[in-house]
Amino acid sequence: MKKSKAITILLCILVLLLGVTYIDLFGVDASGTGSASDISLGLDLAGGVSITYQVVGDEEPSATDMSDTIAKLQKRVENYSTEAIVYQEGTDRINIEIPGVSDANAILEELGRPGSLYFIAQTDADGNQNYTAQYAQNADGTVGVVYTLNKTIEELLADGSILVQGTDVKEANAGSIQTNMGNEYAVSLTMTEEGKEKFAQATQNAYSKGESLAIYYDGSIISAPNVNAAITDGNAQISPMESYEKAENLASTVRIGGLKLELEELHSKVVGAQLGVDAIETSLKAAVIGVIIVMVFMCIVYLVPGFASSIGLLSYVALVVLLLNGFDMTLTLSGIAGIILSIGMAVDANVIIFARIREELAAGKTVQTAIKTGFDKALSAIIDGNITTLIAAAVLLLLGPGSVKGFAQTLALGIVLSMFTALVVTRYILYAFYALGIRNEKFYGVGREHKVLNIVSKKGIFFGISAAVILAGFVVMGANKVNTGDALNYSLEFKGGTATTVVFQEAMSLEKANSEVVPKIEELTGSTVQIQTVQDSNEVIFKTNSLNMEQREALNQMFESDFGVAESQITSETISSTISDEMKSDTILAVIVAIVCMLIYIRIRFSDIRFGISSILALMHDVLVVLAFYAAARISVSNTFVACMLTIVGYSINATIVIFDRIRENMAVMTGKDDLKDIVNKSITQTMSRSIFTSLTTFVMVAVLYILGVTSIRDFAMPLMVGIVCGAYSSVCLAGSFWYMMRMKFVPKKK
Repeated sequence: MKKSKAITILLCILVLLLGVTYIDLFGVDASGTGSASDISLGLDLAGGVSITYQVVGDEEPSATDMSDTIAKLQKRVENYSTEAIVYQEGTDRINIEIPGVSDANAILEELGRPGSLYFIAQTDADGNQNYTAQYAQNADGTVGVVYTLNKTIEELLADGSILVQGTDVKEANAGSIQTNMGNEYAVSLTMTEEGKEKFAQATQNAYSKGESLAIYYDGSIISAPNVNAAITDGNAQISPMESYEKAENLASTVRIGGLKLELEELHSKVVGAQLGVDAIETSLKAAVIGVIIVMVFMCIVYLVPGFASSIGLLSYVALVVLLLNGFDMTLTLSGIAGIILSIGMAVDANVIIFARIREELAAGKTVQTAIKTGFDKALSAIIDGNITTLIAAAVLLLLGPGSVKGFAQTLALGIVLSMFTALVVTRYILYAFYALGIRNEKFYGVGREHKVLNIVSKKGIFFGISAAVILAGFVVMGANKVNTGDALNYSLEFKGGTATTVVFQEAMSLEKANSEVVPKIEELTGSTVQIQTVQDSNEVIFKTNSLNMEQREALNQMFESDFGVAESQITSETISSTISDEMKSDTILAVIVAIVCMLIYIRIRFSDIRFGISSILALMHDVLVVLAFYAAARISVSNTFVACMLTIVGYSINATIVIFDRIRENMAVMTGKDDLKDIVNKSITQTMSRSIFTSLTTFVMVAVLYILGVTSIRDFAMPLMVGIVCGAYSSVCLAGSFWYMMRMKFVPKKK
């Protein structure tokens, strides 16, 4: 590479970095569009709209109907935000919280709809008209057709005039179609096998009589097209729709199905963040400090390559902020976890590359050759490690519930960007530095031959330590179950609890509530507390574990005596868990599918399923150890628990793959004199610096977050730090031994 080209490359990278950073800080216009402050934040970071619905009718709804309605509403609200939550309040109320929005009216219209879809014949068996049409003037002055039902839905169902319902629809998708009136938005329907037969019969009857077939949705007939032929392929369309958004909402509602219960809006309000401004500020401060520490570390340890990776890391951070806006992602505490993990993986890729460069220099290669060979040899480990984690993120994004999808989105984005910055940005910066005359090998560091560690021979000790820790965890969980009724310290998200709404005499900030009110509530109830403020109101909602009558009375007295709140201004409601059984099962299913997909990928790439099984065993070890820590430390198991565990899974699998990649490489050149145990030990030793340095840099990021963060962030960061240490331990001390034992137990047949 010529000096002129090197200068051009560095200038281009610098200009792009400064340009993206400027957008991150100030946006693309005067209002700050596209800046970091414009990123959509979740309820825990920024608040959003809270809507309460009440079941219509005098009879108390059954628990089954409430659960089914909540599950369907959960799927509906995820169209607005993957981080939206739905939970029961009292016996007949459903509360919905949607982050990142402030206009309740924009979504109220859609959410409470029954979602019932019917195809109604124009006449019944006796020839009576089921509906009539008349012309009426629209709001814009145009004249249109309005359809009126002559019977109730119950009567139509009874006399057989409704042959097809929403339950007969397999798929519903929004799109546009070309008609003689131009381009129109429509909803395309695909029937089930049973629905296909019903729809064919309905259209045949209408065609034979020369009649129309009305499409009834949510209390009114939205269209009544004439049937010109029997439709036997099970496909139908609903058109025209006012807009694509209307079409998508209808398609989504049809896919999900009708609500079991009829709901009416009780009230809506804009709620404040659960973590507050301090949490955001400290998280940002922690991120900045953590990145600076990592950059300094990389420069000290890896010299010129470390400086190049620091520029790449800055590029990564700037691009993450830019694309969070570009893809309109909602950032939550779970999303921050995904970004932390991907920063660790960004550094990891560089560490693998630089370690390879040092090895090549130690072997007597020139600096130029060492750089090229280092990148080439590191490529497979980087790709395999990142793709396995990316597979997990993709599966979680497709199959996981909303809170998991938020984590998966940021993780997937981070993985792609980390690979780009490591393999492209850092690479070309390093080439440019070399072209500019930085060619002395002392600026790159020369690797030293380290004594091979006999890890495999000490597997019994390592297995014993791990087994003891895991067993102790199960013992503690058993003791917790006996003493408290729960093996783990489940939070409101898992167990539900009591929501106490207090109207203070003056506005109460989140920070003041945390410092003055929360300690007193915790002392009286022995429960952790979640807070929500209400915009333009003195109302504050305190969510705790379920309180008995005595605790509620004590709480009311405290508010009266300490804060001068009248008893009439205090209300308490029992609330359900926000993490439903369906969300739990969806998460478990997504994790299982992700593990299977990772096994398949590792089997294809390594041509040995034992590598995959060993990776999963090491992964399960890490999860069980962290679970033991949750039980022993009594850390609250909240919605961040899932994100924490998934972060550990991604981190662990990546670290293990790096070691396995080196084992595969060394096996390819082994001779008959080489012992397999020596190969495994050598591979672990060769990748030891990577395992230590990557764990250290990732640990630093999380540790700073723990030191500076508020209580809820600390409860998330602490087990994450344990998981990072555990992931490094299992990768180095267990994974290779797992594979070696299976390899020796099941010797491959000679061809």
